[in-house]
Amino acid sequence: MSPLFPALATAGSAPALRFGDRALNYAELESAATALAARIAGAGRVMLWATPTAESAVAVIGALLAGIPVVPVNPKSGERELAHIVGDSSPDLILAASGVPLPAPLSALPRVDIDIDAGHPEVRRFTEPDPETPALIIYTSGTTGPPKGVVLPRRAIRASLDGLAQAWQWTAADVLVHALPLFHVHGLVLGILGPLRRGGSVRHLGTFDVDGVARELRCGATMFFGVPTMYHRLADAVAQRPELAEALAGARLLVSGSAALAPRDYAAISAATGRTIIERYGMTETLMNTSVRLDAAPRPGTVGVPLPGVDVRLAEEDGRVIAGHDGRTVGEIQVRGANLFTEYLGRPDATAAAFDGDWFRTGDMGTLDADGTLRIVGRKSTDLIKSGGYKIGAGEIENVLLEHPGVAEAAVTGAPDNDLGERIVAWVVPVDPVHPPRTAELADHVARRLAPHKRPRTVHLLNSLPRNDMGKVVKTALRA
Repeated sequence: MSPLFPALATAGSAPALRFGDRALNYAELESAATALAARIAGAGRVMLWATPTAESAVAVIGALLAGIPVVPVNPKSGERELAHIVGDSSPDLILAASGVPLPAPLSALPRVDIDIDAGHPEVRRFTEPDPETPALIIYTSGTTGPPKGVVLPRRAIRASLDGLAQAWQWTAADVLVHALPLFHVHGLVLGILGPLRRGGSVRHLGTFDVDGVARELRCGATMFFGVPTMYHRLADAVAQRPELAEALAGARLLVSGSAALAPRDYAAISAATGRTIIERYGMTETLMNTSVRLDAAPRPGTVGVPLPGVDVRLAEEDGRVIAGHDGRTVGEIQVRGANLFTEYLGRPDATAAAFDGDWFRTGDMGTLDADGTLRIVGRKSTDLIKSGGYKIGAGEIENVLLEHPGVAEAAVTGAPDNDLGERIVAWVVPVDPVHPPRTAELADHVARRLAPHKRPRTVHLLNSLPRNDMGKVVKTALRA
């Protein structure tokens, strides 16, 4: 089996990582990572205090070289969540940058400091582990209970990154700029491991900054990976800042993920730059499932077609597979392929419940066009609204609300209704809080563009929507 990161041994002085003013070429990265791998060799499982730093990137590469699964943890996690993850994953030790203090649930663990500045003259070669060897254990957000540890094998990382390389024509010549956290799939697997598998380089901004994105794209970066919150800020600035428009226009690839991109922001950036934004669909348990292909026509509002080696189907609530793809029928998205996780750590019951044979039940709802193009309409648990005998996806209503000139942000949920079963409730952040759009105006706006049964029956005006670290709206907080 070829190594997960072949460029480590061959790319030499080519740039690999840059975090702020700290940079490593491939030879330096290999030296630091193999030195760490030698220090932790024999450990069963390691935890990583996943700050957005070069140390975190070196730690993950080092552990993967040694064949040791890594449990990245969010530095913003609270004490109770950290205690749960430590107890659930039972790590042998924790990796952290030198001098960084750790909170109580982690400070009791044996610690190995990551020192990328120390000299490492000898490079030790490690044998590539079996493809089924666990690589990462990433914890879910825990919206429906305590977070579950998703065990991702090396073959899933390999399959997803190679599938994206085909869809995006991703090569060693690409330079990625991003500012995502490093404790989840988007920021760590796509944003760090992706460029390194290709033999390219990544420039991490530390924290998102419009000026930083523009600067890096003007200085040779070819790709930007972001979440909708970042693209919203870029869209707000791009029409008034010619230098930002020029920088974005020069990018080879702009990718948005982790949540649906607002049509207004897509349109604003496209109009100012002539560039389209590619959306893709993945989750912790599956890594990447689908993407709009670089060589395909733009499909705003869709997440593209299945990646090579991935199968996608829709199913009814009773499990029956929906035959035929008409672009309208909503069903639960199910996937299978080499990109799937192995298990929920220590949860055979949850693992079994998540699968129908070898098909993973994503819990997401969507439609499929005849050509296999997937459109997400929301989560089964929070975004599927059953009103008046219809199955309605919250996402399509949200997108239409965002087309109204008086709406800055929007979320849609269902609420119990004696007559309809559920009524549609809209949560709106107005552009002008002093003169917000009227409820009837918004309801009519939706009814004209979609259908009368999809109009909001209740509208709540808010100053902001509750969001998590990835910019996703926390709908349980709205309901509460």
